[in-house]
Amino acid sequence: MSVYFHEEDLPEGVLAPGPVAVDTETMGLITPRDRLCVVQISDGKGDEHLVRFMPGSDYAAPNLRAVLADPGRLKLYHFGRFDIAAIRHYLGVVAAPVYCTKIASRLIRTYTDRHGLKELVREMLGQEISKQQQSSDWGAPILSDAQKDYAASDVRYLHALKAELDKRLVREGRMELAQACFDFLPHRAELDLAGWPEIDIFAHM
Repeated sequence: MSVYFHEEDLPEGVLAPGPVAVDTETMGLITPRDRLCVVQISDGKGDEHLVRFMPGSDYAAPNLRAVLADPGRLKLYHFGRFDIAAIRHYLGVVAAPVYCTKIASRLIRTYTDRHGLKELVREMLGQEISKQQQSSDWGAPILSDAQKDYAASDVRYLHALKAELDKRLVREGRMELAQACFDFLPHRAELDLAGWPEIDIFAHM
């Protein structure tokens, strides 16, 4: 298992066919203000690829954009709503079709309110991941090894989590509902970007 670090784009041909796990690191949580710094991606075969964008980047990244926009390749996220919005805003592509492990967790792990990636990986896969670098400076000129490992860990387990979550979604009869939520997620991200991040447009009041 290796972590590969790239500048401004993903090298061509480094990913196997099939679903890819995707995550992003930004300068903050307000997408139009806080620039996209890193996109993490993995094909689930044991390696993770980190693509770093520097200040002033044009985010051209043709190889990365092609993978993210490929309608035949499923993208796995944890809290995809944020990542899809960041990718849409900076890279200009809709990174779909979508599977979100946080949404799946909320639908089948109704016995807990702990749906973070760390808790999910611990319960379902028996692995421990560190979140120490979650709030670090992703725009720094040099990223530390700890930052790189943290970023890689955010995509390292998503394929295995999907397999376990799917079993429970089927068991509880909620797979169809989950798929409908996944299909809507790019639209939810578009609403965030368009100015409705905290407003439930389906609410009565």
